Amino acid sequence: MLWPFNHFRKPRVPPRSTIETIYGMIVTQAREPLFYRDLGVPDTVNGRFDLLLLHLWLVLRQLKSAGAGADLSQALFDHFCVDMDDNLREMGVGDLTVPKRMQAFGEAFYGRTAAYDLALTDSDEALAQSLCKNILNGRDIDKARELATYARRAMAELSRVDLAALVQGGWRFPALQPAGEAA
Repeated sequence: MLWPFNHFRKPRVPPRSTIETIYGMIVTQAREPLFYRDLGVPDTVNGRFDLLLLHLWLVLRQLKSAGAGADLSQALFDHFCVDMDDNLREMGVGDLTVPKRMQAFGEAFYGRTAAYDLALTDSDEALAQSLCKNILNGRDIDKARELATYARRAMAELSRVDLAALVQGGWRFPALQPAGEAA
């Protein structure tokens, strides 16, 4: 007799295609060559990871503020974790080492997102400092300022996307401008 009410107890898991679409957009943007060529992001495993975290943070932050719910955010984070696990295994990391590396990834994610959130409450310069430390290895504050400008522009553009388009992947990150071009 209670079967009509079962949907109240189950978490609503977003369709896998939705998660894959959104995550694919994050990965594609994090691989944009201009970040590495013009903004000084190290083209290394760590540099790519840090840029992926930045874009994941931007999207999760918008999902939270748009009221998309914890289920979608959690599913996106879980997909990120599976992707990181798969990448470690593809790189030849052994089964006994993967959990330790995954823990380090989790700590990096939570540490960086907390730092970025805190920097947003302070100033534009605070975000640039945080990005400089976490993505540019403490080098080139001018490039970090450009990266902070990009991040703020991405936040502004994401904030204009309605929830349905956000959930369906009907949006894009802002285009990066090559060095020397006006935005």
